[in-house]
Amino acid sequence: MRKEIIYTMNTAYRGEYSIKGFSFGTGEKAACIMGAMRGNEFQQLYICSLLSKKLSELETRGAIVSGKQILLIPSLNYSSFNVGKKYWISDNSDVNRAFPGNPEGQATSRIAAAVMDHVKDYAYGIQFASFYMDGEFIPHVRMMETGKQSTSLANLFGLPYVLTAEPRAYDKATLNYNWQIGGTEAFSVYSGVTEKIDSESAAHAVSAVLRFLTRMGIIRYNCHAGYISTVLDEEELLSVKSDKSGGFLKRFVSPGDEVVRGNVIANVINPMTGEIAADIYAPTDGIIFYAQNAPMIYQNSVVFKLIRRLHN
Repeated sequence: MRKEIIYTMNTAYRGEYSIKGFSFGTGEKAACIMGAMRGNEFQQLYICSLLSKKLSELETRGAIVSGKQILLIPSLNYSSFNVGKKYWISDNSDVNRAFPGNPEGQATSRIAAAVMDHVKDYAYGIQFASFYMDGEFIPHVRMMETGKQSTSLANLFGLPYVLTAEPRAYDKATLNYNWQIGGTEAFSVYSGVTEKIDSESAAHAVSAVLRFLTRMGIIRYNCHAGYISTVLDEEELLSVKSDKSGGFLKRFVSPGDEVVRGNVIANVINPMTGEIAADIYAPTDGIIFYAQNAPMIYQNSVVFKLIRRLHN
């Protein structure tokens, strides 16, 4: 393992700020793995720490294929971790909404430009991302529909689902989108949670990446075959909302659970009286893909996203 400085800049209050990367193996730029971009992505940073340790062990054993290089960048925004903020501490901007970046722009834009320049030539790009909604979700690989995406390659991670999505305006300023546009096969890996550590799902995420790197001929590693992934379009997910009332959320199901049409899957509790203000029902048979985990929910908020079960 070799440590390298990806980018350095001076900041007004904290002196020099450096983004560090760790390289494994030598040769062609085979795979770049990106970790936390926001100061609340504890799970994503934790996964990177596990992966760094595992790749170091594999390198010591000579299990990284000769002529292949892997770059791991655990965090682009560790300053926000240090002060308990989600976004960049000086202007509350989001690094993952600043790509491809501007070397003469604001801090996050300069970081994005420098990182993009450093990682653009890797054949495969893997990002441990956080879901765009707060809550818990089924582990999956997400890909932008840029016309250059490959769901067959995404299947090689062996996670339960591959989710494709039409890029929205703000998606075009993300690393994943710009990687794909630049010719890198890019994948966002979602491991279930963000602001807390889930050791089990973190271990699955590490295994998924090692499985992919093995199948692409970058490392030699014996691992479980994983799942035969189901490919879904994000538009196929059915949103279930708290239409009638807001209040305390009492969930009865979690991501991965099967539900039957008409079942009560959550209650909304009146915070003043303790009475049930509303029941939330499953609108169809299916599987819970996403579940809100906030203690309180507002009226008309999305509580669940459901994978519809198709009947023959």
